[in-house]
Amino acid sequence: MHATQSSIRYVFPKSMFKVYRTVLYIILLIKIKKMKKMILSLTLGLGLVFGVNAQEKGDFYIGTGDISNTAWTEWSISPTVGYGLTDKLMVGLNISQADSTVDQVIDVHARYFLRGYFVYASAPNLETDNLSIGIGKLFTIHKGVFVDPKVVYNSGDKTTNLTLGVGLKF
Repeated sequence: MHATQSSIRYVFPKSMFKVYRTVLYIILLIKIKKMKKMILSLTLGLGLVFGVNAQEKGDFYIGTGDISNTAWTEWSISPTVGYGLTDKLMVGLNISQADSTVDQVIDVHARYFLRGYFVYASAPNLETDNLSIGIGKLFTIHKGVFVDPKVVYNSGDKTTNLTLGVGLKF
């Protein structure tokens, strides 16, 4: 004699199934509306961030070379000037001195802009042994105010750093 398994199965009445289906449909519509709003907001936000105007021929830049490597208890002066030679190429000069015991460093640098980003190269004191190369993005915050974060590899120290510069573009 075989033992049979009894299975208890609950069957929704048709009216209950229709209510359940309607509730799921309403929830789905609400989620789709929220998703549309979220996607639209994300698209607008990214458009503002990535739709910034890059460099143009004849633009001048005045700012700081790097403010991210400075501790709040240590101050260093690092003025930077640059000029846009073409719509895609900017060259500049940076003079820095950490304190009175350290010699001044003159840094010649160039940026080549491509698709909203730039490739960065600099030679402190015109020494190619201490070459720095990197990639970054120039964000125009308000009219002529810019921020330029970049990731830079220093061949002399063999280090990779995230740097941040700020300044004015006119």
